[in-house]
Amino acid sequence: MTAMSPIVSVVGRSNSGKTTLVVKLLRELKQRGYRVATIKHSDHDFEIDRPGKDTWGHYEAGADIVVISTPAKMAMIERLDAEIPLDRIAARLNNVDLIITEGYKHGNKPKIEVHRAAVPGELISPPEELLAVASDEPLATTAPCYDLDDAAGLVDLLEAKILSNPLPSGIK
Repeated sequence: MTAMSPIVSVVGRSNSGKTTLVVKLLRELKQRGYRVATIKHSDHDFEIDRPGKDTWGHYEAGADIVVISTPAKMAMIERLDAEIPLDRIAARLNNVDLIITEGYKHGNKPKIEVHRAAVPGELISPPEELLAVASDEPLATTAPCYDLDDAAGLVDLLEAKILSNPLPSGIK
């Protein structure tokens, strides 16, 4: 059995810029040659299929798992009775160097918290869970603080603290 890939959660208040930071981190990690998976957590239902499509028909007819696969990508829709814990989802993800979650603010993974002056409130993560903070203003915290645009600095930190075998820069 292979070891599960390391997980880092990007957390923050609503509209703080979590998705924007995840995209910046992904671009920097990919530029450095890493394989990265993301898991987006939401408290709301979602649809990735459309009525009238074959996979929608399979699901509506009662299939417990529907997979669509092409030479370029694959998607899976699974009927659930309860939310699957993050570690069980992550265990299904193979052949990646890092898993970045967006959300899971109450999870037990190292966190990069996004904070914006325009979104009032204190940091939501306990200090011991913070790997770093990305902010547009100075904050009183013991966690390392980075500018919201400093994806390279944050990835340097991920390489030092999370990624066990960092790739030499530029290796694909």
